[in-house]
Amino acid sequence: MAGDLSQRLVEWTRAGVIDEPTADRIRAFERQRSGSARMRWPVLIAIAFGSLTVGAGVLLFVSAHWDAMSPQTRFALVILLVSVFHVAGAFVAERFPAMGSALHAVGTVALGAGIFLAGQIFNLDEHWPGGLMLWAVGGALAAMLLKDAPQVTLAAILAPAWLAAEWFVAADDLRVVNSDAVIASGLCLLAVAYFTSVGRERAGVRRRALLWIGGIALLPLALALAFASDDDVAYAASERAAPTLIALGWTLALGIPTAVAAFFRRRESWPILVAAVWTAALALLIGPLTNDTASYAWWAVGAIGLVAWGVHDSRPERVNVGAVMFAATVLAFYFSQVMDKLGRSVSLIGLGVLFLIGGWALERVRRQLVHQARGDA
Repeated sequence: MAGDLSQRLVEWTRAGVIDEPTADRIRAFERQRSGSARMRWPVLIAIAFGSLTVGAGVLLFVSAHWDAMSPQTRFALVILLVSVFHVAGAFVAERFPAMGSALHAVGTVALGAGIFLAGQIFNLDEHWPGGLMLWAVGGALAAMLLKDAPQVTLAAILAPAWLAAEWFVAADDLRVVNSDAVIASGLCLLAVAYFTSVGRERAGVRRRALLWIGGIALLPLALALAFASDDDVAYAASERAAPTLIALGWTLALGIPTAVAAFFRRRESWPILVAAVWTAALALLIGPLTNDTASYAWWAVGAIGLVAWGVHDSRPERVNVGAVMFAATVLAFYFSQVMDKLGRSVSLIGLGVLFLIGGWALERVRRQLVHQARGDA
């Protein structure tokens, strides 16, 4: 049982709000509930793994026998794949909600397979991001109807994947230089919006799912952003590239994450505006993580800002991720700016000192900030 609840029960008993037998019953109920919640994790893992293997097995079976099927059989199989998992999920939802949620998630994944298989059947290969758009719409509808974490997770992944695909095709047709900087900036800022969607309040399951998506995707996307920019980023390589397309790309890349953060955090979302300015300055002004010292300093500023945001919102996970980003920035700066200017022995000694002293100092500061975020200090 949580320590704060135990302390509150003691205070309520002393104040006469509840009597001692009532407090004992509450303690017994909370102990029983916490024990059952711990036992649910193996069941949930088994359900998730079983759903993934069932879905993969069905898709493998279909792909192995696809060429031997007639077009009518193929289309009937596509409809069956899309519907059977959702029907099964609705059937078991009341008796076993976790199983129902898992089957609905497999059904939404099968929807994407069905969309692209239907496009293959009817030779619909004009604009492949359109398939992602239909898949994202289906995922969004499922998330609105079911309102569970797996559907919210799929919708949160499919929608930016569709927008990134649309930009990739449009920028490739018009030959925009370093169009990947727009995608990397938008996705990285969206990961920040997901990761910071939970504040001091107790978050629900859906909000925690977004937090996990953002936390997992933030570091790889930050690495992609670090090497996606160039000196003349987002400017046209030919006269065909329209300035309106470039302006629209950057508007969506910076505006959509800002809108997502405002939707979840309302007035407390103002730091995402700072993050958007930081991202735009990195991509458009400072440049990639190469031999420019300013880029390393700017990444260090971003890492410190994420740590400060975590302390402000009492979120230790932001402090930890920010500390990792700061350490990675220092190491990258040492390898690119310092190590090649020293001899081999001196550079190795400096690297060891950096790991020992710098790691110790960073870990000490990190622990203090985590305690401060948790309210322990």
